[in-house]
Amino acid sequence: MASMTPTLTIASALSGLNIVLLAALLVVWGRNYRQFRTPLTLGLVAFASVLAVENVVAIGFFFSSDMLYAASASAQTAVLAMRALQFVALAFLTYVTMR
Repeated sequence: MASMTPTLTIASALSGLNIVLLAALLVVWGRNYRQFRTPLTLGLVAFASVLAVENVVAIGFFFSSDMLYAASASAQTAVLAMRALQFVALAFLTYVTMR
């Protein structure tokens, strides 16, 4: 197993936070779908499910030694930036959904 850099450690933590936010959204959107049965809420459930799986897979890659970007500092920074942007987007979406 490769040792993780601080950049990838932060990226994996952000992926974990993204999973938590997506779980909260799945609960709300799943409840709404069971009640209203609209295609939009089903689409939101599918969106959150796919994004949650993507974050779980990303965490797996962060902890594996087979990372494609393990030796590239610029790739690690890009991964961190994308995880951070995803977290900000999910934080806004969770805030709006919970209101």
